[in-house]
Amino acid sequence: MTTPEELETRLREVSLRVTRPRLAVMRALEARPHADTETVIDAVRRDLGAVSHQAVYDVLAALTQAGLVRRIQPAGAVARYEVRVGDNHHHVVCRSCGAIGDVDCAVGHAPCLTASDDRGFTIDEAEVVYWGTCSACRTP
Repeated sequence: MTTPEELETRLREVSLRVTRPRLAVMRALEARPHADTETVIDAVRRDLGAVSHQAVYDVLAALTQAGLVRRIQPAGAVARYEVRVGDNHHHVVCRSCGAIGDVDCAVGHAPCLTASDDRGFTIDEAEVVYWGTCSACRTP
């Protein structure tokens, strides 16, 4: 778990003010990888007390724009957030219960960033989602 000082440093490094809501959202996401907005709101309210939905949405947007948080949204699912950023990892999603897990790139140094035809783009991120059934849903 990241210390409060480390969280404050991360905010300052991307020129964001250190605020209680920002710290609470980052703590919530560290404890709950792939959390949806409602889960984050509930966690922040348990931590800080009364906080508006809009305040949490604004914090999530600021942290995402600053690169401290990654927003993912598998097809047919609500947006989820995580603090694991900068490593171009992927996700596996259970078709039955919606559980999400992290999956590192298959081989080598971010091989998924080498497209067969980049169409003139400079590619810096790839989004791969593996779909299947988790072990809990497969067990009778």
